[in-house]
Amino acid sequence: MRRRDFITLLGGAAVGLPLTAHGQQALPLIGFLNSESAARFAHFVVAFREGLGEAGYVEGRNIAIEFRWAEGQYDRLPEFAADLVRRQVAIIITSGGDSPALAAKAATQSIPIVVAAYGGDPIRLGLVASINRPGGNITVVSTLNDQIAAKRLELLRELVPTVTAIGLLVSRGLPRTDVAIAQATEAGRRLGLQIVTLGGSSEREIDEAFATAVQQRLGAILVEPTAIVMHQRAQLATLATRYAIPVLYPAREFAIAGGLASYGANFTDGYRQAGLYAGRILKGAKPAELPVLQPTKFDLVLNNKTAKALGIQIPARLLALANEVIE
Repeated sequence: MRRRDFITLLGGAAVGLPLTAHGQQALPLIGFLNSESAARFAHFVVAFREGLGEAGYVEGRNIAIEFRWAEGQYDRLPEFAADLVRRQVAIIITSGGDSPALAAKAATQSIPIVVAAYGGDPIRLGLVASINRPGGNITVVSTLNDQIAAKRLELLRELVPTVTAIGLLVSRGLPRTDVAIAQATEAGRRLGLQIVTLGGSSEREIDEAFATAVQQRLGAILVEPTAIVMHQRAQLATLATRYAIPVLYPAREFAIAGGLASYGANFTDGYRQAGLYAGRILKGAKPAELPVLQPTKFDLVLNNKTAKALGIQIPARLLALANEVIE
């Protein structure tokens, strides 16, 4: 063997060696599993990193993060979850709805899992045994979305007192969609409101949903939070203005993007809390003993500029209750 070939062979072998072979300790690895895209969740990832930082962990310094983005292809989530397990991550963070959480749960019963900004019932979905003591390898940072469905309808009717029929924009086919529809329908029945389900699984479906709302003379639309609609904020605001339909959204980000009003937990803070929980687990805490985190307050954000464009006079009571009014 020539000397040059021998040196090349040595160099190639060195590249394949683990970091520990060079005297460096491998960093703990966090797996981040999401149903959507990196671009759409960028500001939530920033908040997650902030939470990690508060817990004493900085990416590239004392932890590493492996991201897996399904780009809306939900059937790829089990494959991604299994890959993270093979890479022996220390923790898996899931976000973007039920499907990533269920994929991670199916992939491992030993690696700790933190479900970030989850809006459904984690007990009903089978993620945890109880709120105070989850009991397994999973804990949850909740937004309590399902529990405030009735409150959102009450606010929407107060914004539009003459409304009798409301469209519920949902992403069909997801594990908790049927639950969301049932809860909204029951809440609507108690308030004397007809609830009409509208599809919101894609940009095209959202376009069609607003056209349907006009055809069926729906007086307003309530948006159910999903990974898809959370990141079609500009499209939703544009369509609401074009068709002059009052819409109530689940998070502040929608009102900032031009939506009429939003009511819900702070999703960004939910990701920060997930980072804090990840830090506690890295320090030895067990998910089984970390209670499901629930928000203690919900923000009402009103966009007065949009209200004026829609010809809506926001009631003084709501203006007084609002956490933020966008002029």
